[in-house]
Amino acid sequence: MKPVDLERFWADDELAHEDNCFSENAPQVALGIRMSDECVFDELGKPGNPWGETERERRIELNRRYNDKAEEIVGRRLLREEFPLPEEIFPEYKGIGEVFGGQYVFDGNTTWLKGSCSTPEELEAILDKVDRMDLEDFILPANWYAEKKRIQETYGTQPPLWRHVRGPVTLATSIFGAENLIFLYYDAPELFTRFSQTILRVILAYIRVSTREAGLTMETAPHGFSFADDDCNLFTPEMYEIFGYPVLREVFALCSPNPQDSRYQHSDSAMAHLLPILARLNLTGCNFGPTVTVEEIRRYMPNTRIDGQLAPFTFMRNNEDDIIAEVKRDCDAIRATGTRGLNLSTAGSINNGSLLTSMRAVMYAIQQYGRY
Repeated sequence: MKPVDLERFWADDELAHEDNCFSENAPQVALGIRMSDECVFDELGKPGNPWGETERERRIELNRRYNDKAEEIVGRRLLREEFPLPEEIFPEYKGIGEVFGGQYVFDGNTTWLKGSCSTPEELEAILDKVDRMDLEDFILPANWYAEKKRIQETYGTQPPLWRHVRGPVTLATSIFGAENLIFLYYDAPELFTRFSQTILRVILAYIRVSTREAGLTMETAPHGFSFADDDCNLFTPEMYEIFGYPVLREVFALCSPNPQDSRYQHSDSAMAHLLPILARLNLTGCNFGPTVTVEEIRRYMPNTRIDGQLAPFTFMRNNEDDIIAEVKRDCDAIRATGTRGLNLSTAGSINNGSLLTSMRAVMYAIQQYGRY
């Protein structure tokens, strides 16, 4: 394993995360990698489906054993070891894709949103149906009020806020198809715009319903919202300006009205051409694809925390020389911009197969090449 002064690293890392990773007291680049539950299987040599369901007791056991190993290699217990009992968990709201007639289908590996229409006429009919829909009645599952009352009285907890969603472009491509959505911009521009406006209206309904059900108001609820919009890279800036940007702008205006409120965009795709538009949203954090460089992001977003830009497949292949080279590249890049705010993370998901020794290699590279 690469040599790392673990005690010093974690002391320095705590300082590095202050002020959204922009602290002038930070001695080094921050480390954003904390691994993920799905990594336990390859690390421990145990069978399992990383994206499927794992029985609660087995999950606790796997995470505990993983954390024992993590303490030895990286000096921290990384994964949670406490999980609520099934009877403590509130029923899930209906998936936003279901509002538009989509279906969430588990294919044996992961859950995909299956589309519901493929022609402009079919899409228009679905949007007409959404316009007539009682969204509140649809969003809440049939057993909601009885289960909510039981859980509140038994455990004294409140339903979680709904403050994260697939981005508008990814949701739309799932419902209507990527090529169809692109053609719609040219063939039926009014319907293209209407689709975006309907997505916004539905997102706002979810936000307001979940806020009320949590016993809060928009004034008393914690601020912040995040989007995961991988497919935004398929749009030209002109298309995104019409379809994606207005949705984020209005949602952030409602949920993140203050400068310090969290406004987050994840898009692990080659979407650098959209940076000038996204910059107008004053994002406080971002996680973009591995081909989008630190220099490009910082050029348009001087005050945004960058969670990246280590390629997830580089991290998963566990070639320590390649990992160190990418981390050094990004540490050099952030210093060259004269700013801070780099939270060294993977530019996308941390997948099963990514080993703790690779995380230690990242730590080594930060300690060697990421000093401010």
